[in-house]
Amino acid sequence: MVNLALYSDQIVPENRAIDLGLLAMMTALGLGTRIAYIPSGPEPDHRFFDDRRQYYRTYGLDMSLFYDPEHPHGGEETDALFACDAIHLTGGHTADYLQRLRRSGMLPLLRDWALAGGVLIGTSAGAILMTPTIATDALFTGETPETRMKETALDLVPFEFFPHLNEEATYLKELVRYSKFTTRPIIACNDGDGIIVSNRRAIGIGKPVWIAGGDVRHPEDIRLDGLVLQHES
Repeated sequence: MVNLALYSDQIVPENRAIDLGLLAMMTALGLGTRIAYIPSGPEPDHRFFDDRRQYYRTYGLDMSLFYDPEHPHGGEETDALFACDAIHLTGGHTADYLQRLRRSGMLPLLRDWALAGGVLIGTSAGAILMTPTIATDALFTGETPETRMKETALDLVPFEFFPHLNEEATYLKELVRYSKFTTRPIIACNDGDGIIVSNRRAIGIGKPVWIAGGDVRHPEDIRLDGLVLQHES
């Protein structure tokens, strides 16, 4: 049973409902407050890490571990990563992030940890990585998603995810077109929207758009293998 929080973006006031959903999930699981951070690219100044650390601190959470998968790490450091109560997968260039996790051997370790119940938090690229494929990320680089369907990721949920829907008017049309090529539903989120997955439920927070088979669908019409779909405004 997986425990996930998928954000379109994070450090905006509109995300408070998702933040509270994350806190409720961690409390229900009996977890502590320690969160680890895995950067999507080189981050020598820890600038984004420091921003996230301050953000989490307002909720009483302690993001104290910065773990760059492509830096040499001893076994104790890796053990410390997976001893945290949650792991944050940040935003950035999704394809590069995926390759960093693959090259370092971290991708299967993260998948196993999540499948065992570890809490993963993903923002933007990090949220896309939780799904079976990073195909939807193609829209951010002017490509078509169907050409990227074989770029597999953590495969923790039976749907695809698209963040920042509100940034371009053409995104929804392109996602509806792409949905004819994939058998999986697509959940598209504006900044401030997100998904909490826990206890075999996928809870849409805000106004996620559900897309399948060439149409925008009502959540009640979407079927997810192994998950009950709910919506909270």
